[in-house]
Amino acid sequence: MRYIGNKENLLDKIYQVMQSKKIQGNSFFDFFAGTTSVGRFFKKLNYQIYSSDLMYFSYVLQKAYLTNNQELNFENLLSDINYQSTTLFASPLNIVVEYLNQIEPVEGFIFQNYTPCGTSELEIPRMYYSDENGKIIDAIRQKIESWKTENLINENEYFILLACLIETVPFYANISGVYAAFQKKWDPRAVKKMILRPVEFVVNNKDNFVYNENSTELLNQVEADIFYLDPPYNQRQYAPNYHLLETIAKYDNPIIKGVGGLRNYQNQKSKFCNAKTAIQELNKIAKEGKFKTLILSYNSEGIMEQESIISTLEQYGKVELVEFEYLRFKSNSNGESSTKKFIHEQLYILQKNA
Repeated sequence: MRYIGNKENLLDKIYQVMQSKKIQGNSFFDFFAGTTSVGRFFKKLNYQIYSSDLMYFSYVLQKAYLTNNQELNFENLLSDINYQSTTLFASPLNIVVEYLNQIEPVEGFIFQNYTPCGTSELEIPRMYYSDENGKIIDAIRQKIESWKTENLINENEYFILLACLIETVPFYANISGVYAAFQKKWDPRAVKKMILRPVEFVVNNKDNFVYNENSTELLNQVEADIFYLDPPYNQRQYAPNYHLLETIAKYDNPIIKGVGGLRNYQNQKSKFCNAKTAIQELNKIAKEGKFKTLILSYNSEGIMEQESIISTLEQYGKVELVEFEYLRFKSNSNGESSTKKFIHEQLYILQKNA
């Protein structure tokens, strides 16, 4: 999934650093879960995972990838729909996804608010999704919800199917990288008919715990050997950048406004988007967090200054800084930094005093 700050391509390097620094433990708290790429990576390494994020669409992905620990059979649903797959030896999830890909399109909330035809009365009709794909998203989302209401799917099956949808829709979105604005001309992939994709099952046979909360509020609840922090680096809040994924996940018919049709995100603002409050939050986490090792993943262009980070963390133990270069995320290649192709990833490692 396209996501600002996604560490998927850096995780091997981050883990190499952890090994070289002999950072050990059995439990891992991903403080800013996002797309769950970090949580999945360490779940596969057999850590017990704790994970949280303010965004509900992230919680959906966390429930699907981290809490769920088995391949699901969709027994009640498959006996009810009685659908025969065209694929030999298809898994239960693949059969359900195949079924969802052939249901009748519906003119629901996404079509009515984020497609050209659905918003034709606006001065600038919204072009987030094609008319066809807007209807497909609505149909699939409504069908998943009705299956849940009718008790045809259990909680794990519900979140797995929602995750399939959340993982699929970005590939057909007419955006440059985030959902704060749509493109005025159609991206070639946005006009292709949407095909729902199945997600992978990640199993580690551990009790993994996920939350849809501000992680700082969990400091009294969560104890883990390793705390991993990958906070926002700048003043741009994440919530408006991913408002459409949030609306598809919740499907709560929110009041929306503006050219982009943004939902209210007042309760989803991060204090890490302000230099002063970011340092205050970091200090609170380092002071009150129940961990052996804290790893802050930041970069050379972040709003917290290096000296402030180090002086804050070193109050609570030994601090090391490891840096390496990586390719800039395309949507961040603007403004004063547009000429810089690479930026420095910074890993601040705090070994807490006993």
